[in-house]
Amino acid sequence: MSRFQSSRCVLALLAAVFVLAGSVRAAQLTMYVNPIEAPYVTECVKEWMRQTGNEVTILTGPAASSDVLALYQQQLAAGTSDVDIYEVDVIWPGLLANHLLDLTPYSEGREKLHTPPVIANNTVNGRLVAMPLYLDAGMMYYRKDLLDKYNKPIPATWPELTATAKAIVDAERAAGNQRLWGLVFQGRAYEGLTCTALEWIDAYGGGTIVDADGKITVNNPAAVQALKEAASWIGTITPEGALNYAEEESRGVFQSGDSVFMRNWPYAWALAEEEGSPVKGKIGIMPVPAGGPGGKSTGALGGWGLAVSKYSKNPELAADLLFYLTSAEGQKKFSLLGTYTPSVVSLFSDPEIQAKNPVAILEVFNNAVPRPAGVTGSKYNRVSSEFYNAVHAVLSKKSTPEDALRSLEASLRRVSRGGW
Repeated sequence: MSRFQSSRCVLALLAAVFVLAGSVRAAQLTMYVNPIEAPYVTECVKEWMRQTGNEVTILTGPAASSDVLALYQQQLAAGTSDVDIYEVDVIWPGLLANHLLDLTPYSEGREKLHTPPVIANNTVNGRLVAMPLYLDAGMMYYRKDLLDKYNKPIPATWPELTATAKAIVDAERAAGNQRLWGLVFQGRAYEGLTCTALEWIDAYGGGTIVDADGKITVNNPAAVQALKEAASWIGTITPEGALNYAEEESRGVFQSGDSVFMRNWPYAWALAEEEGSPVKGKIGIMPVPAGGPGGKSTGALGGWGLAVSKYSKNPELAADLLFYLTSAEGQKKFSLLGTYTPSVVSLFSDPEIQAKNPVAILEVFNNAVPRPAGVTGSKYNRVSSEFYNAVHAVLSKKSTPEDALRSLEASLRRVSRGGW
């Protein structure tokens, strides 16, 4: 979800290998990294090798997340010791946990330096199976110039955003700007809609689909209220075409100047501020709104981390490299190289990071809501599919929120038979 090739230079590598040689051939580690991030990880690993005298071979696999997961599952199921460290999506720890090393004995409490939601996400059945390399979270982009033009404050709640968007769209269309919409988001029936709709429901206090104890909680009045609000946007402040939007379609509309608000991931900031962008210098960023007064600002947790294979022949050394790369030193270097958001709390106030990455807003990431991937494990993809299809039916007016959530609850009960 959170990585988009258009935001960075895409490396056309399907099986490239970077062999990084240290000055002393004390030991050899191998790690799998996404090809987009390989150059930045390479630079960070060089410093660890210099300090320790060890060697690291960096392998890059497919760019598509689904293909990467299939590759990892194949290797881990075979119990291969050829790879020591894997870069993992935020929704994979629960799925891969049985094959990953518990990092707790090696952490020395260093996980406490990171934002709590991502550490909770990476802890499965009491085992810390991954550490964050960088974070993503859903956030809102808005047209500062249009809010200023109509003397509108930054909305703190979804009802306020709805009213603000409608007022600005009505005024602009009356003045002849027929292309403007109030809000665009990821409305296609896919994982992106799971993230977007989870934010709506969490903002209204409706929970996380399945709670930390494995209880199916999604069919509740707060979730109904959230989906009613969202359904009311379609055709009024949100184009019907948004039912087929993923991240890039949403960004295209917003960056063209044709929407007041946009829900997206941090990657969109740099693109919207590029030379030649119609909205360059006109946009602001804010947390995803709360459901109402006293409600919770939220944002779906995204990002990637590092995990050590439990089949590694050098688990202690692999853990040492992992904790270096995810330390304040490692994350700062990585963040400045590639404009990624760190997870170490102290780095959010670092002047260099703030200057290069203004989307590093601690409030957004401290309040991030994880998808229920850890508790549902290998069944998460089915849970997500059932959820985003139910939400899409509501948005497209094929079902009411009440009926959709009632049916979703029944479907998830069938999925959960035999336990998660």
